[in-house]
Amino acid sequence: MIHFERTAVMNLENAIRGARNPLNSWARMDSQYDETGNYILGPNDLDLAKRLRLAGSDHRKYIRQIFVSVDITAPLYWWKEYDTYKIATVANSTSTMHKIHAKPFSLDDFSHDHMTPDTLAFFETVLERLEAIRTKYMENGKRKEDWYDLIQLLPSSYNQLRTCTMNYETLINIYYARKDHKLAEWHAFCDWIRTLPYAGELIIAKEES
Repeated sequence: MIHFERTAVMNLENAIRGARNPLNSWARMDSQYDETGNYILGPNDLDLAKRLRLAGSDHRKYIRQIFVSVDITAPLYWWKEYDTYKIATVANSTSTMHKIHAKPFSLDDFSHDHMTPDTLAFFETVLERLEAIRTKYMENGKRKEDWYDLIQLLPSSYNQLRTCTMNYETLINIYYARKDHKLAEWHAFCDWIRTLPYAGELIIAKEES
């Protein structure tokens, strides 16, 4: 399971203007904001953006100046793989250390969409044990040994929310590294990438060229 909320793409205007700096071609800029505040690339700017994108990383530096912010809820086993991408990414997460005990555990706190019925039935016993430990922790003075029981038993299917920022260059790397991955969450992530403004031209252009 993976869920995306509050996606925002920023700085497209400045990135395209900067792409014209090497040839001082600002007079050819033909992009503008629409009535809803979205920056729409004109034919000249879009043509330049596409050509620079396909020319390679040395020529498409403007891509690194298109920023994305998004809230992602995903299981810890997926975040472990996402953490491979440390360059040009930042993430603030909800805290398992400080807030794991703050509410009762429920099945929806975990990714279980691919569990077989027998495994799901067993997992419910794990969930019951986690809740029993949490209750014990809350009622017995928040003893450290109970807290460790909670943290060390917590399955990697536990869903965590992180607010993430990245840029289009990072998304190019992620898309081509993960689009054929066995985890369904990566396929959903790549599908989300495809929904971003000008993703077809600026992120997955190699596939469509």
